[in-house]
Amino acid sequence: MLGIIGDLVEDVVVWLAEPLRHGTDTEVQIFHTRGGSGANVASFAARLGPTRFIGCVGDDNLGTVLVQDLEAEGVDVRVQRKQKTGTIVILIDQDGERSMLPNRGAATLLQDVPDEWLDGLELLHVSAYSFNGAPVGPATIDVIRRAKQKGILTSIDVASTGMLSQYGEERFLDLMADLRPDFLIGNKSETAFLGLVVDGQLGRQAARLPDTIVVTKSGADPTTVHRAGDEPLVVPVPLVAEIRDLTGAGDAFAAGFLSAYLETRDLHTACVGGHSSAALVLASPGASVG
Repeated sequence: MLGIIGDLVEDVVVWLAEPLRHGTDTEVQIFHTRGGSGANVASFAARLGPTRFIGCVGDDNLGTVLVQDLEAEGVDVRVQRKQKTGTIVILIDQDGERSMLPNRGAATLLQDVPDEWLDGLELLHVSAYSFNGAPVGPATIDVIRRAKQKGILTSIDVASTGMLSQYGEERFLDLMADLRPDFLIGNKSETAFLGLVVDGQLGRQAARLPDTIVVTKSGADPTTVHRAGDEPLVVPVPLVAEIRDLTGAGDAFAAGFLSAYLETRDLHTACVGGHSSAALVLASPGASVG
């Protein structure tokens, strides 16, 4: 079973039909979808194998609906219920690129995760958003340490350069050196920001993570996989006919990559699985499949 810790929130996805017009009206389409990086990964992974989501959501009607929706997709949902469910407004420009306005709400309130919520997990995947905030940050770090003690593989998604800037580059790298995840997944700008992969090669900061496999996505360009002592693995991305909304593509990639890796233990096959999963979301609003 693949386990995921992360946010479960509502996404309000705004498709801009024209550049944002400051101080007046802008023509848009608006969609309300289930969101949160962790919940997105769980949703896509459940299509491929047994999946558990661990998080905190508001003790409100919206939280109940989001939990029910995730359960209906086949996810084993283990959540704490506190206060108010978070909402993220996502502006999508005409090229499909995102600008996000997050209010994570109850997602930051996860704490004291029961040990039995880790039972049966083969791999635990964590969105780095879960390190940012309290009590969720310390709680997530504790869960990762317990998972490693149980022999569970661990994977961390870098999340975003904005989150890294807020959290602190050195602080994040120190945490990764301490936690020693089996996988670190990010896009080209994120792994370069951390100095882990620069111009397609391992950067100087990668020496701090000698046992971690670094997976770097680059949109339509090939995905690269770096493991210390090995030549980089370069896996081309198949052409996608329509791209309207990049929201959730990275989460879908993580779901496909990790699910395929658990099944085959082959990194090339894992990348192919990640690409196949990511392609499903690019033409629909938010982290949904059209």
